[in-house]
Amino acid sequence: MNLGIPKEIVEGETRVAIVPESVGKLTGKLGHTVRIESGAGLASGFSDAEYEKEGAEVVKDAASLYSQSDVILKVQRPIDHPGLGKHELDAMKQGAMYIGFFQPLNHPELAQQAAKTGVNVIAMDQVPRITKAQRMDVLSSQTNLAGYKATLIAAESLKKIFPLMMTAAGTISPAKVIILGAGVAGLQAIATAKRLGAVVEVSDVRPAVKEQVLSLGGRYIEPPEEEKTEGEESMEDKGGYAKQASEDFIRRQQEILTEHLKDADAVITTANVPGRKAPLLITDAMLEVMQPGAVIVDMAAESGGNCSVTKANETVVVNGVSVIGVTNLPARVPYHASQLYSRNILSLIEYLTKEAVIELDLEDEIVQGALITNGGEVIHEPTKKLLG
Repeated sequence: MNLGIPKEIVEGETRVAIVPESVGKLTGKLGHTVRIESGAGLASGFSDAEYEKEGAEVVKDAASLYSQSDVILKVQRPIDHPGLGKHELDAMKQGAMYIGFFQPLNHPELAQQAAKTGVNVIAMDQVPRITKAQRMDVLSSQTNLAGYKATLIAAESLKKIFPLMMTAAGTISPAKVIILGAGVAGLQAIATAKRLGAVVEVSDVRPAVKEQVLSLGGRYIEPPEEEKTEGEESMEDKGGYAKQASEDFIRRQQEILTEHLKDADAVITTANVPGRKAPLLITDAMLEVMQPGAVIVDMAAESGGNCSVTKANETVVVNGVSVIGVTNLPARVPYHASQLYSRNILSLIEYLTKEAVIELDLEDEIVQGALITNGGEVIHEPTKKLLG
């Protein structure tokens, strides 16, 4: 099949869907043809010559790339293409396949548009988080890097240094860093902050993560006890995200967290659930107890923020506390972000390819979880519900 890799057109996006190391595997063992738009990998550190060396055809005409490809591989979801004068979905041929981030739970109307244009969509962000799909898990690979980068931003923005330092002029105490959420991003943030020498405390309503936090050298902030309904065993859902807690539990959790925030130097918030507004973790009242000069890096800024004053792509200063609303952190480390993303997509294509053709088994649990549109219809059940 003809696989097309266009240049990303969303502002600030520096990643590329496929890196040169994956091209040889796609064209060799799997038998696909790979065509890439000229310059698509430059922002990530990959030249056209590297792609050609691995067997890809470099094309300058974006229109022909979209219209002649059986499969379009992208990072960001499809949008209006300024160079083509039309939407990326409209530029694709009927019956073609799109593979990449799609965020159907945030943009269900996009799924409807794909169905109307006859494009079959596999959303990488909807690949089920099950054992056999681990190598395809773009959410984990990208948020892992995001947690690392968020910690560096916190360290760079703080007016203090992270590590303990003993000098002839006296001793400098280590910074106190609080991380809210111990998912993939949070765990990487813990590890990075510890490597930089900070004292790290971690808040997460799921007691099951305590062991992981301690293994990385963090201190676990014990949550209040939650009254469980009959048959309920944990605060974690099937997708690994925290369940919705009661108002009383949230109030008590905020009281505990407020005491820890009083002497925090940096806070990194990571609580984000796909398809939902980010949970509010730091209120106006909690901000007021923090010391001037402290820094909050809010990784959930794009979906509303974990802090009450967060604004996406802005820094808001309240009583001397800087709240940094960061978005698309993986694009700030595009070489490795693209490398991992490319491996995720390669794993999916390897899984679906039969005799040089990508085949969709509608009974397969990975396909059922990630296939949004097929044959001119929206078939992804959660998206169908949103569309009514």
